[in-house]
Amino acid sequence: MQSTYIARQAIFNRQSKTIGYELLFRDSPDNKFPEIDLDVATSKLIIQNHIHGSIQAISLGKPAYINFTEKSLINKYPLMFDKSSIVIELVGHDKVTERLVKIIKYYFDKGYKIALTEYNLSDEWDVLFPYLYLLKVNLEKVNPKQLPAVVKRLRPFNVKISAERVESRFQYLSLIEVGFDYYQGFFYHEPEIIEGKALTPIKTQMLELMSETFNSPLVYERIADIISHDVNLSVSLLKMVNNVATGTRVEITSLKQATAYLGEEKLKQFVSILALSKLTTDKTDEISKQALITGKLMASIASHSKFASVRDYAFITGLLSSIEVLLGMPISDIIKTMPLAKPIEDALIKRSGILGELLDFTIHYITGKDKDIIEQMHTYELNSETLHQEFIDASLWCQQLAG
Repeated sequence: MQSTYIARQAIFNRQSKTIGYELLFRDSPDNKFPEIDLDVATSKLIIQNHIHGSIQAISLGKPAYINFTEKSLINKYPLMFDKSSIVIELVGHDKVTERLVKIIKYYFDKGYKIALTEYNLSDEWDVLFPYLYLLKVNLEKVNPKQLPAVVKRLRPFNVKISAERVESRFQYLSLIEVGFDYYQGFFYHEPEIIEGKALTPIKTQMLELMSETFNSPLVYERIADIISHDVNLSVSLLKMVNNVATGTRVEITSLKQATAYLGEEKLKQFVSILALSKLTTDKTDEISKQALITGKLMASIASHSKFASVRDYAFITGLLSSIEVLLGMPISDIIKTMPLAKPIEDALIKRSGILGELLDFTIHYITGKDKDIIEQMHTYELNSETLHQEFIDASLWCQQLAG
């Protein structure tokens, strides 16, 4: 298990009210940008969001300002988020090209808000004004006294202007007179580190998944089977479904349904982000193994018992049974970031319903902590020898996955 880090810095309006948060990738508790490629940083930030928690949770319900390079825009990474939950910050650019204008217009037409960062006041960027929501000016590189001329050119387009690196109250007061709308800097809010726990996927499953998702046509059942072998991949998939689902509540009952819901394009994006972020390892930890065994055994029990009515929910419920420990977050908060069916939610949070009974029974059987397990087996009409063999089979299956 490894830690994940995201830095969050507030953006304020003229009344010093928070209008959003810029989310920044970090690879340690040190509050500084690591020396890595911007595309990799964007990918890591996205995948860590899906593992650690939803964008809405991290940015406290305010819009999240996320850095995207031109390459990540071409790969359509922003489409994985609800357009109302993020502001696209264009980074890594040094000149205007016809391709860049076309890309920016594409996201504008989709309804996304776009911010141009590191704006240098050059009139070559004016061609983007019709599609922009915000210009971000770094006060360490640009003299704000030059801004009034830009404000005149912006007036027809209703583009906001934000000052970065505001370090003092005197600086803030002078910037209001110049015409800035928003402010960001240590004077207001030093970036705060948000630490979470992320699981590392099994390398062999990652390679197999990459290979499978780039075949044509896609076989969703096969992809779901590969994803089901790793808790990290399963959780990431469910969080991605939650982020792309807008307007209506989606109740996911299986990983196959989740892959089909994403569709071919977004599923390929999901895999490419995982690969680029390099969150890979050769083995899972003990907590992950127990979750895998629990899911496998629950599915086996439900295939021939009084739990048959919840058979379709069994594996995914067992897989998520240790998620609270794995992520270091309350289960009720984690559930909010996943589009799970109500029986699964009730089983995980309250251990209620027939699915909750199955989860409790399976965990007690694996851990041997319930002295009434024999009586429960009789109640559920389960054969002790069959159950023992299914437990061994689930354990062997998990061992084979770890290679």
